[in-house]
Amino acid sequence: MENIMLIAPPAAGKGTQAELICKKYHIPHISTGDILRQVSQENSEIGNYVRETLASGKLVKDEITYQLIKNRLSLNDCKNGFLIDGFPRNLEQAIEYDKILKELGYDLGKVIYIHVARNTLEKRIVGRRMCKSCNTIYNINDPKQSPKVESVCDKCGGELYQRSDDNLEAFNTRFDTYEEKTEPIIKYYRDKKVLNKVDGESSIKVVFNRIDKIINN
Repeated sequence: MENIMLIAPPAAGKGTQAELICKKYHIPHISTGDILRQVSQENSEIGNYVRETLASGKLVKDEITYQLIKNRLSLNDCKNGFLIDGFPRNLEQAIEYDKILKELGYDLGKVIYIHVARNTLEKRIVGRRMCKSCNTIYNINDPKQSPKVESVCDKCGGELYQRSDDNLEAFNTRFDTYEEKTEPIIKYYRDKKVLNKVDGESSIKVVFNRIDKIINN
């Protein structure tokens, strides 16, 4: 099984696809966010640093992130393949990731880039509503995902709400940052001829089937 990296803009469905891939191929999902949250619970020097840094809203130093990722990839469950997402976030990290893989004797594997148009992502973000009771997600901009009754959850009758960061201003900031940081990474992997671009504007099942074909190619 080859290693897999997922790259995608906010609201492209990366988390859902990662879950489906890991479930089918029985490989671990390596998420920098999960690693940092786990380490932050440790009563150690690095655990205290990560906990305080995350609480302050600042970014953990790259050197710390690199070491934590290397430690995680060194575990036995990664020997037969893994899926990584949320890293690298910029070109410098992509270059460092290559070094980490080389030190561990791993191949880069397949880099899968889920592409979704900006206006589609905007509709997904701005139209997203969540149930306060059962956390079911709806989207008022998509007839297939809209609740039957406005502001009421179909499943439990709970109240639907819009997250504070699900607004146009926040989306534009997130997407602009994503483009600025990620475009060089996409070019980097394209030049290395390992980038596989997937149209992410279809249903979850259709997008997964496209990714699955790439994995099995």
